[in-house]
Order: sequence, then C-alpha cells, then structure tokens
Amino acid sequence: MNRPAETEQLIIRARESWWRVDLGELWRYREVVWFLVWRDFKVRYRQTLLGVAWALIQPLLTVAIFTLLFGRFAGASSGGVPYPLFALAGFVPWAFFSYGVGSATNSMLANQDLVKRIYFPRLAIPLAAIFSGFVDMLIGLTLLAAFLVYFAQSLGPNALMMPLFLLQGVAATVGIGLILSAANARFRDIGHAVPFALQIGLLATPIGYASASVPDRWQLVYHLNPMAGVIDGVRWALLGTPLRLDTWFVSLGMTTLALIAGTLYFHRNERMLADIL
Repeated sequence: MNRPAETEQLIIRARESWWRVDLGELWRYREVVWFLVWRDFKVRYRQTLLGVAWALIQPLLTVAIFTLLFGRFAGASSGGVPYPLFALAGFVPWAFFSYGVGSATNSMLANQDLVKRIYFPRLAIPLAAIFSGFVDMLIGLTLLAAFLVYFAQSLGPNALMMPLFLLQGVAATVGIGLILSAANARFRDIGHAVPFALQIGLLATPIGYASASVPDRWQLVYHLNPMAGVIDGVRWALLGTPLRLDTWFVSLGMTTLALIAGTLYFHRNERMLADIL
C-alpha cells in the first residue's frame, strides 16, 4: 500500500517579544535577500546609456568640484596629502552611506505589494536596498587604489585596519537605514526629509576638509556623526593622516547604538508593516 507523500508545512507565528531578533530566519531566506539585491542593482542602471560607468563618473565629478571649491578657493588643508586623493578617500565611504540610507528609507514603500502578499523576513528589504550599493563601493575603492598609484602614495601597516573602518561604515548605514525604513512606513514626511538631511550631511562630514579643522571644543559633538569617525579612520589607514582615538570611539559608540536601535525598532514595527503600508 502506497503511503501519501509527505508535504512540508510552514507555520507562521507572531514573535513573543519584539526585541528577539531571529537572524537564523534571515539566513534561511538569504536567497530572497540576494534576489532583491540583484533586482535593485539592475533597476538602478536599467535604461541608462552609461550604466555602471556612473559609479566612476559620480566620484570623479565630486572630487573635481571639491578640489576646486575647498582645495583651491577655500584653501582647506589636506595634511600634506594630494587634495584629490584626500577628497576621494572621504567620498567613497560617504557615497555608500548616502545611497544606502536613501534607498533603505524608501524600500518598504517601494515593495509594499510584496510585503502584503508574501511572507519572508521584512528585514530583507532594507538590507537588500543597502547591500545593492556594494558594487558601487567596490568600484569606488578600485578608483581610490588607482589614485594611490597615480599620486605614488605608499601604504603602511595601518592599511590592514581599512576593513575595520569600512565595516563600521556599513554598520552605521544599516542601523540608520533600518530606523528610517520603518519610520517612513508610518510617517511619509521622512522620505521627503532624508534627501535634504543627506545634502546637509555631505557638508557636515569631513569629506572636503579635515575634521581637525573643527574647533577642539566641538570635536566630541562633531563626531556624534558616525561617518566622521569612519572617514577619519579610512584616511588614517590609507593616507597616514592623524586619528584621534577619543573622537573615533565616540563615532564607534554612535554606530553601535544606531545598529542596535535600528534593529530593535524595525522588528518592533515589522508585524504592523503590512497594515500601515
């Protein structure tokens, strides 16, 4: 007598506590994350004449403008480092942060039909929006390596710390992106405010100038911006510019706080996303 074939059943239960983050579930749905990353990357450059070349054009144009405005007209100090190299080392991590935060903010609204129809960890949506910017960052890092060779900038043992500062930048992007993605699902004003805030952040972050130019009494307050510490660290690792550990730890603390708060806030609102979108 033939037995009926066994079928798998997926039982969806509400979490008992909003602060319990099930990273194992996210790992089981990693193929969904990868699909969303690939989809977002393709959509970003679809029907463009230059395609991925924009990932080179944007930093080159930005560095040229910063060199003209800050390096020539404003006379900003680069600590003896060629100014284009100095500016590019600051812009590459900022570009990933800016794109990741902006994309994550609008990710839940852009995928609301998917959220309402299919079950999967909602955390996958903002994470995919952020991670789709990794290709652009890799291209930016390649361009930065070319600048290092062109300006004959030798690397020291500090360069081994470079991944640590990039990881800090990714963590800051994820933490802030998760907060804004969940908040924008509730309050649509967030989506209008974030682009303006990122424009201000471009000037409030030491990209075109050194953070050492900020008065000493404001240094700790200034480094509440987590990307200030990231950029200081990247420049220290690659260019040998000074790095104050006290201000870097302030940025690292803000990064950790943003990552924890963002993860918890997103999961607290996750069960209500399908209803409020």
